[in-house]
Amino acid sequence: PSAALGSFADEPVASLCFDSRKLEARCLFVAIKGGKSDGHDFLQAAADKGAIALVVEDAAKVPKNFLGSVYVAKSSREALNQLSAKFFGEPAKDMFCIGVTGTNGKTTTTYMTEAIFAEAGKPAGVIGTINHHFQDHVWKTEMTTPDPVSFQERLNQFKDLGAKAVALEVSSHALDQARVDEVPFDVAVFTNLSRDHLDYHKDMNEYFKAKSKLFSDLLTRSTKPNPTAVINADDEYAMKLVTASKVRRWTYGLSAGADLHVKILSQGFGGTRFSLKTPVGEADFQLNMVGLHNVANACGAIGAALAADIPLATCVAALAKLRGVSGRLESVPNTKGIHVFVDYAHTDDALKTVLHFLNDIRKKSGLSNRLITVFGCGGDRDKGKRPLMAKAAMEGSDLVVLTSDNPRTEDPEQILNDAMAGAPDGSLGNTLFRDADRKRGIALAINKAQAGDVVLIAGKGHEDYQQ
Repeated sequence: PSAALGSFADEPVASLCFDSRKLEARCLFVAIKGGKSDGHDFLQAAADKGAIALVVEDAAKVPKNFLGSVYVAKSSREALNQLSAKFFGEPAKDMFCIGVTGTNGKTTTTYMTEAIFAEAGKPAGVIGTINHHFQDHVWKTEMTTPDPVSFQERLNQFKDLGAKAVALEVSSHALDQARVDEVPFDVAVFTNLSRDHLDYHKDMNEYFKAKSKLFSDLLTRSTKPNPTAVINADDEYAMKLVTASKVRRWTYGLSAGADLHVKILSQGFGGTRFSLKTPVGEADFQLNMVGLHNVANACGAIGAALAADIPLATCVAALAKLRGVSGRLESVPNTKGIHVFVDYAHTDDALKTVLHFLNDIRKKSGLSNRLITVFGCGGDRDKGKRPLMAKAAMEGSDLVVLTSDNPRTEDPEQILNDAMAGAPDGSLGNTLFRDADRKRGIALAINKAQAGDVVLIAGKGHEDYQQ
């Protein structure tokens, strides 16, 4: 890959680096001004480690003893994006690229997309919250959308392993920080938007602005032949998206007039049957996953597949085989005769959606048993949504256990106190219980459950750790 950067130094560049902890000889170091640190403060360390080229915004900070090449950029972050793509040979140009953004549903949509493309003989790599993977190759991840160097490296690995496509979760942070600016997207999917990450974005308008960049900017300037926007017609924010005339625009959902129009045939704890009218025909689907939100996720994936000219029948076959996604309303077998589900819902809107579905199924099934919810709120994140989450849990459940969910550097008890502001007076000890120890909180809910009860363990989904 270093040959692509031959013009940057007198000798081949061994690696790209923007993290001072990963400096090595013959690297090209890009100094980025971040929220917590400034890469310009580590230029001397880069020179001492043997860097052969530097990219900076402030030339005055380059060490006087540095003898290598120096390039001054208006934006080091933008330069890193471009250099990363060039360094690894622009692998995205040779794959069908699907970007999925939204508050909820990104992971499930990418997994459904992967299943359909595999059924079509077009194996796809996946980059997202749970992990990065291509077929049997799996890499752990710490963030939804990785930094530009790691991202382009992963795309290159996918390409070398034979991937024909990539399904990518695109976070608002990644869009705001321009981590995926060098990806020529074929398809962009917008799932939904609700309150989240307001510790980073100032308000919902800024949050939406970051998300919409995938459509208004990246998809618009894509070099792919037929860029397509696949948009949830049932989401208020999604329908506000502006797309250029060159972008094919498909909507999906229950709303009348949607290009991919859904009709629910039946649903239960075992799955959902639905029919779908599309621009290329109509078909009935069996989805082995519960919840109307998963029907919406399936429609997003189907839209992406149709944009790649994959037959509708292939979509039907692939989704019928898919058993589910880890930690996404995942059913947990047990010997108590209770219905236990683990879900990643960590916003008030996601909780409302999941609880609405579970309550709806209870009513349609004639069940009079209780719905017990375990949830917590993340530390060092948007504090304003804590009481909103408690309110959603209390309104949608018979019993609620408030516990910890990645408290990080905050006091777990204070996080619970913040959430309690959304619970009705007098509920503690009656319909609401609290325990900052998540293991004990889950055990409390299971012990209170009786045969036929439904227990939702929300918040962490696939995560098997506590931060």
